[in-house]
Amino acid sequence: MKLADVIAVLESAYPPKTAEKWDAVGLVCGDPQEEVGRVLVCVDPTSSTVDEAVERGAQLVLAHHPLLLKGVNGVPADDPKGALVHKLIRNGAALYCAHTNADNALPGVSDALAKAIGLTVTGPLDATPHAPKDVLTTYVPAADAEQVLKALTEAGASAAGELTGHEETRIEVVVPRARRNAVISALRDACEEPGFTLQETVGLPGDTGSGRIGELAEPEPLRAFAQRVADALPATVQGVRAAGDPERLIKRVAVCGGAGDSFLNAVKRAGVDAYVTADLRHHPASEHVESGGPALVDVAHWASEWPWCEQAAEILREAFGGRVDVLVSTRRTDPWTVGATSTAAGGHA
Repeated sequence: MKLADVIAVLESAYPPKTAEKWDAVGLVCGDPQEEVGRVLVCVDPTSSTVDEAVERGAQLVLAHHPLLLKGVNGVPADDPKGALVHKLIRNGAALYCAHTNADNALPGVSDALAKAIGLTVTGPLDATPHAPKDVLTTYVPAADAEQVLKALTEAGASAAGELTGHEETRIEVVVPRARRNAVISALRDACEEPGFTLQETVGLPGDTGSGRIGELAEPEPLRAFAQRVADALPATVQGVRAAGDPERLIKRVAVCGGAGDSFLNAVKRAGVDAYVTADLRHHPASEHVESGGPALVDVAHWASEWPWCEQAAEILREAFGGRVDVLVSTRRTDPWTVGATSTAAGGHA
């Protein structure tokens, strides 16, 4: 298969247009016309995972985190990130990144985290609204109705209903907000001095978005739930820590792969028993618990996103039916390497 074929599958599963505006997703280096026989999926494009890709003969590294998130003026080989780009190119390997577009996808990063923990997902934590739409209604001479409807649909509208009278036909179409001007122009071109009404629809929440809400099959105490999370994710120096009453029963759970403390207010509104995410900070976490919010379970950033690797790998395996060998990285790229707790007697109250 060519790299372009693999990219087409990835962009169908994780559309680049759904990435946040500040993000940098897509092909970092590589020739779309080159053949790909093996893919390595990882969270971080680091020297460790690039070395692994070279050692395992991969022609593509699919990473979650971007390599070049901030603008650069060049990728010289004596720069750490530039060195990775040069090493990939010299060894015939491409790099493709799917970041917030993978977070917002269905299924996406948080779906993989929820599945690993054993949750049945019921919906997004912070839903992305459906694209805003308008409903345009017009009356045209019956003889012109087919021509006018064709012009409107070619301009981006979709038929919502059509009611034929004796002399005039009522045409009603749904118009993506972004195509409003084009559709109105098409109507005016197709029908002389048309009268019409335009009604804006409410942007209802969609099925995609940040984070997920799910449920356990049976409730369990927070201490047991924290252990469940630790057992489900790869081991890290940080491990798993929880905030809240250890005996609090947990059944309805919110999760967010990666740094998720920006969603603490959404978690409170969601009516969940616990929230699993990464990179929780002291003051927001303390204030959240003190105000009676759901229990918090904090895990390492890398560990929270690692289950996505298998999800992405399965998407490629199913798409290519064994014609591409898809591997999940075995390298731990969590930056923390040493953990310690006090061995001194006593402690501070």
